[in-house]
Amino acid sequence: MPVLPRSGAASRDPAARLEEACGLALAIDLEIALARTVRVARPRAATLLGGGAVEELEGALEDIDADVVIVDTALSPIQQRNLELAWRRKVIDRTGLILEIFGARARTREGSLQVELASLTYQRSRLVRSWTHLERQRGGFGFLGGPGETQIEADRRQIDTRIARIKADLEDVRRTRGLHRRARQRVPFPVVAFVGYTNAGKSTLFNRLTRADVRAENLLFATLDPTMREAVLPSGRKVILSDTVGFVSDLPTDLVAAFRATLEEVLAADLILHVRDIAHPDSEAQKRDVIGVLADLGLDTEADLPIIEALNKIDLLGPEAAEPIRNRARRDPGLVAVSALSGEGTGDLLAAIDARLAADRRIYRYRLGPAHGADIAWLHEHGEVLERQDNEDGEVRLTVRLDPADAERFGHRAEDLAPLARDDRAAE
Repeated sequence: MPVLPRSGAASRDPAARLEEACGLALAIDLEIALARTVRVARPRAATLLGGGAVEELEGALEDIDADVVIVDTALSPIQQRNLELAWRRKVIDRTGLILEIFGARARTREGSLQVELASLTYQRSRLVRSWTHLERQRGGFGFLGGPGETQIEADRRQIDTRIARIKADLEDVRRTRGLHRRARQRVPFPVVAFVGYTNAGKSTLFNRLTRADVRAENLLFATLDPTMREAVLPSGRKVILSDTVGFVSDLPTDLVAAFRATLEEVLAADLILHVRDIAHPDSEAQKRDVIGVLADLGLDTEADLPIIEALNKIDLLGPEAAEPIRNRARRDPGLVAVSALSGEGTGDLLAAIDARLAADRRIYRYRLGPAHGADIAWLHEHGEVLERQDNEDGEVRLTVRLDPADAERFGHRAEDLAPLARDDRAAE
């Protein structure tokens, strides 16, 4: 039973919001018996909904004999408890539902730890005497006497202990991931991070570009654990594509914090590929949600990193709706109209990634002797060789487009070259 909250969703289409809430429920195999929106003019501290709405829904729930009620907004512990008492059924709010989905989807130890951390933080906030067992007390220790600690205090202490242990484990994960990241930087291949609203088609597009087999289903949050694969751009340059967890509106703050170790891959990327479901009626609102999550991570998409928008699922639009989007993408180098399912536009997308990554590259000219075959191969692998001239004496002259950082690495690598054998002057 999704509820349209007064705040946080005013800009969203009610039907699209309801559809998304149903999709979240279906993601954990719940059978939906009733779905409706309830407008809340003045939220009540005790129940969120007005008394009339609570009574009306109580009758509807009796008719369908529902086991669980999902309220598509964040409920306070008191509101959740009072609604459960009024309806005599289990009530789950949006945060609890998303945590359930993440718990079902996590496959790696890292993902499981992150979900458990967010869940424990959420559960800790629910320890407000919601259940009768929380009123029990344990005896004091020895001569200290006194009433001892209440069950709620014991539960909170156990949760705090487990949270501290998980945070320590995740800090080890963060350090390990940082080492892997620095190792990639030494290779180095540019990293392109996929971001986007959940179910926008990121994994399907990722699979098509990399020929990988990442799980790609028509489900919300089908991908939780990050995946990295190599891809080759039209220039021959290799890049690493990183598929990440999908975002969603009102993403629980605890989840953003828990998945920070994973999302740091986005912060360390050279380019962000924002995959959008352009056929979705709420595509613009979804875009704002994604940018908002990136901002929460401390990333300014206007200044910190270049970004390309892949306007995905163009095949789901009719010709009249699709053509203006294709025309807009042709005029704007930051937009590419694609269909991950049919493959339309994926070549243009790789070319756009290639061009954006090459924007900071400069052209260098080198002269290398016959003893520097390994250095020549290195330039072919890390740069774009624009011109090659092989002389009779074995000397090779190369005109190469390189990142300045790669040019500096090559300078250190080829220090044994004679001074006149290397020309680092840039040419337009």
